[in-house]
Amino acid sequence: MSNNKVWLYDTTLRDGAQREGISLSLTDKLKIARQLDDMGIPFIEGGWPGANPKDVQFFLQLQEQPLKQAQIVAFCSTRRPNELPENDRLLKAILQANTQWVTIFGKSWDLHVTEGLKTSLEENLAMIQDTIEYLKSQGKQVIYDAEHWFDGYKNNPEYALLTLKSAIKGGAQWLVFCDTNGGTLPHEISQIVAEVVTKLNLNIDDTHSPQLGIHTHNDSGTAVANALSAVLEGARMVQGTMNGYGERCGNANLCTLIPNLQLKLGFKCLEPEELTKLAPNSRLISEIVNLAPDDHAPFVGRSAFAHKGGIHVSAVARNPLTYEHIEPEAVGNERRIVISEQAGLSNILAKAKTFGIELDKNDPICREILQKLKTLESEGYQFEAAEASFELLLRSSLNQRKPLFAIKGFQVHSDISIENEIPYTHALATIKIVVDGEELLEVAEGNGPVSALDRALRKALSKFYPEIGNFYLTDYKVRILDGASGTSAKTRVLIESSNGKQRWTTLGVSTNIIDASYQAVVEGIEYGILMNVECTM
Repeated sequence: MSNNKVWLYDTTLRDGAQREGISLSLTDKLKIARQLDDMGIPFIEGGWPGANPKDVQFFLQLQEQPLKQAQIVAFCSTRRPNELPENDRLLKAILQANTQWVTIFGKSWDLHVTEGLKTSLEENLAMIQDTIEYLKSQGKQVIYDAEHWFDGYKNNPEYALLTLKSAIKGGAQWLVFCDTNGGTLPHEISQIVAEVVTKLNLNIDDTHSPQLGIHTHNDSGTAVANALSAVLEGARMVQGTMNGYGERCGNANLCTLIPNLQLKLGFKCLEPEELTKLAPNSRLISEIVNLAPDDHAPFVGRSAFAHKGGIHVSAVARNPLTYEHIEPEAVGNERRIVISEQAGLSNILAKAKTFGIELDKNDPICREILQKLKTLESEGYQFEAAEASFELLLRSSLNQRKPLFAIKGFQVHSDISIENEIPYTHALATIKIVVDGEELLEVAEGNGPVSALDRALRKALSKFYPEIGNFYLTDYKVRILDGASGTSAKTRVLIESSNGKQRWTTLGVSTNIIDASYQAVVEGIEYGILMNVECTM
């Protein structure tokens, strides 16, 4: 085992799924597992086979259709107190999962042994050793997760070390220090890991000696820093989740950890071509779990390499190193030029280039576009949050915006019904459009005016543009721009749309919220159609 190699262990499918708001179906879990496998993650924790039927089915499915390279790992606790391992129901389920690798967690903190398990400290040591010995006798390779390790060590270091010695006697290949409560800070991680290496006389360069791993939670906001500290002291397995999903404040974010380990510290985690899949997989997995991506996430966020100020943009155009700590392409991300009222001509030129449009800075149209941008932003438009609308504006200014349809008018009618003393709004939208000289009138219902209008427009256009069937709204935001005006205030609406692979944002501004929403909806559908046309050309 190379001392420069850090083994990645993803626990998105178990620990990550414990985040509030995430509920993974069997299909979701299989999709995520295959994405991680394709990215080169060597260990993927699939779940706890004995805990629920879904996880049982997950492991059965992967027995029939195995992953390409990753080891799928089954997760379980040690045997129960005063019970033989071979009689333990959960351990039987682990064996039925038929994985080569198993992760067993055991108690490191004496408080949890006496108060949680209600057993003796000696019995807990036997539970750890017996369980691992039994699984080894069944041909399994074992990772031992030392639960609450750092809290246990700080409160009773002698006993915490005895639990690790029991795991070593049992034959565990990996000893993973878990900061289960997420309350330990980086300097403590470094100190404790170094002490354990010395006290247990561990040799991380010896492949026959148990290797160390780290599993951190983000309750103190230091999960990534804690994991890096442990690696610098000899840990060679890092456990974490994609996008940092996890219970409470989340787990160590692999999307941040992997680039820091590989690009900053020189450890080998993935092949370079696999690393370029990090940002796309981060976004895809956020789609699968149905959570909006964090645009400001390090390395993989949409804004991670975004440049807004004109001076910054000019400098980046000459040499990206002036304002970028790595090449965005290394992690599968891309440089973005943000368009706003602070933009200079360099922003316009650079942004147009990302759309495949080459502009000459001496062309008067560039100044006209810049002036139009500043005028619209003074009226409440905000193109830095709606790049799709800006591209449409740009193409319109250059006479490159081919009209796909024309809307002759629309009406929206809403009524309220009372069910169980709770008022519900129902809306009916009627829209008249013209496409290629053909006039259509369509009607659709929705749970609100915007929903009804969106559905009516899609219904009318789907005959001509069937790809609309793949479009859906992923976010709808309303901002009151001048609250002092009361109900007549100007409103800005941002609508984020998706086709399941890409997301784009459009906006509308009006003193009428329905009109502002209409503008954003129409541009969202138009941009999606144009994007599909460009992809098929």
